[in-house]
Amino acid sequence: MASRQRPKAKLIALALAGSAACALALLIAHSIIATPRVIAGNAGPQPSQAESPTAVQSQSYQGMLTDTRCGAKHSATIGMTASDCTRACVHGGEQFALVDGDTVYVLEGDAAALKHVAGQRVRIVGTLVGHKISVASVATP
Repeated sequence: MASRQRPKAKLIALALAGSAACALALLIAHSIIATPRVIAGNAGPQPSQAESPTAVQSQSYQGMLTDTRCGAKHSATIGMTASDCTRACVHGGEQFALVDGDTVYVLEGDAAALKHVAGQRVRIVGTLVGHKISVASVATP
């Protein structure tokens, strides 16, 4: 009976040692990834407060005002203009979008002003965060 208990004890000890080794490896990997490193003293320029992510400036963007569903290509088979299609898609739950070449920006702001120029080429002034522009003003060029 003592011989049967020893292999179980060895298996339990081996499992505990393996678990401890895995936990230690994860802890080391997390500390390596989470710690910023400077290589050979080359930290590069530090951003000033004007360049910090919290200091966002308005910029001007131009492109086609559309929606996130259709993008630059509205279906001609539905029999609507680009303006009507954009308004219908936004009414159906899509968001306004600005298409500039291959880039699509999601727009947030005054929905009435955006609806007024939907489907047209526009100039937007706003702040960009990621791929979302907070619209300050919109006009046709």
